[in-house]
Amino acid sequence: MVSQVVADEKPPQQLLSKKAGCNSHGQDSSYFMGWQEYEKNPFDPVSNPSGIIQMGLAENQLSFDMVEAWLEKNPDALGLRREDGASVFRELALFQDYHGLPAFKNALARFMSEQRGYKVAFDPSNIVLTAGATSANEALMFCLADHGDAFLIPTPYYPGFDRDLKWRTGAEIVPVHCTSANGFRVTRAALDDAYRRAQKRRLRVKGVLITNPSNPLGTTAPRADLEMIVEFVAARGIHLVSDEIYSGTAFGEPGFVSVLEVMAERGAAAADVSDRVHVVYSLSKDLGLPGFRVGAIYSSNAAVVSAATKMSSFGLISSQTQYLLAAMLGDKDFTRSYVAENKRRIKERHDQLVDGLREIGISCLESNAGLFCWVDMSHLMRSRSFAGEMELWKKVVFEVGLNISPGSSCHCREPGWFRVCFANMSAKTLDVAMQRLRSFVESTTNGAAALRRAAVPARSISCPIAIKWALRLTPSSGDRKAER
Repeated sequence: MVSQVVADEKPPQQLLSKKAGCNSHGQDSSYFMGWQEYEKNPFDPVSNPSGIIQMGLAENQLSFDMVEAWLEKNPDALGLRREDGASVFRELALFQDYHGLPAFKNALARFMSEQRGYKVAFDPSNIVLTAGATSANEALMFCLADHGDAFLIPTPYYPGFDRDLKWRTGAEIVPVHCTSANGFRVTRAALDDAYRRAQKRRLRVKGVLITNPSNPLGTTAPRADLEMIVEFVAARGIHLVSDEIYSGTAFGEPGFVSVLEVMAERGAAAADVSDRVHVVYSLSKDLGLPGFRVGAIYSSNAAVVSAATKMSSFGLISSQTQYLLAAMLGDKDFTRSYVAENKRRIKERHDQLVDGLREIGISCLESNAGLFCWVDMSHLMRSRSFAGEMELWKKVVFEVGLNISPGSSCHCREPGWFRVCFANMSAKTLDVAMQRLRSFVESTTNGAAALRRAAVPARSISCPIAIKWALRLTPSSGDRKAER
């Protein structure tokens, strides 16, 4: 009897669904593999100074002190109390429907408008709250596309989209190939080409998805490009999703222009496409709160808002999070100072990375937003191929000890580009990373030649700069504590 049971027993994987067993999540991408290696050996300036420095995480830790200072000054919000001291714990702990707290939606709508220079007004009733931008993008795919339908996405694009948009929805991504010849800007010819390729694959194209500012490029979309994309979706009768989670990180000219600003300028001409333009937003990047899981969909399409609101029940924002953030975002003095200072700090750290790379002969795509730079390291590859890119990436991760994201993980067609993040670490840690990279570049023939061509030669740094670097690389005990 026992032997019969054993014989009939099926292997565990056969008891799972096809979804659980499929390999379309994208976890085997070099983007995620780099994270796994970092987690095995994370850098710490005191306990593990030879560990891997995480430069593959687009996280904003530069203005955390401002948020913490606000919390110190407003203990009632964190303690779930009203201004009169009365507790709101009971009403927050009880059932909340998936529409969200009105106070939070109103505050979020105002903050989103503030991030766009008040050039766009947001109607709170058109906001759908989600557990982060990941949930927002997936919910939109469920609303706009059936299994097997396609969205066109300009390359290079965020590697997580292969998971967020495709894994559970069954939607397809057709890349819109962009090149360094024009700074990776989207063109009408590239959009038309992607549309034709989708048709050849017998895919029904349901829309275009862009990130503005771009992840991984760190650039804002020019107004003319947005107008062209809107014209394209209008002509094709498809949707446009604009992921604008980095809107508050734009620190240079030309400034950030939301697709909703372009729509407003179209006036009556926008009527034919207004219900097919949707915006995704989050507080993960602008406010540096990815752990709070606060995302949003904004749409003028009542059917999309209704369907997405129902879907949001699978990924709600907790009531206490909404209560706290309603108070924080409702403080106009705080948001005004935070928005300005956060951008200043992002620019300062961006410049530190760009200048450090330039000094060792490595160039970046000129950028004005985001928490990362798009870095050209092709001259350090032994062969100008994706195999050469992966070889270099492995050396940078395992030998240099820096986790950066290869361009191929972002579906870039040109080997040698890498996304390098700068806002998730201290200035001292970034200097350690630059010191490591300099040593690596000096050890390579091509890199040494690039160093000699650099504007600031490797061995002719002026004394003040050298002293500044030395001080940064010798953290005090207080710095060590802050860095952790």
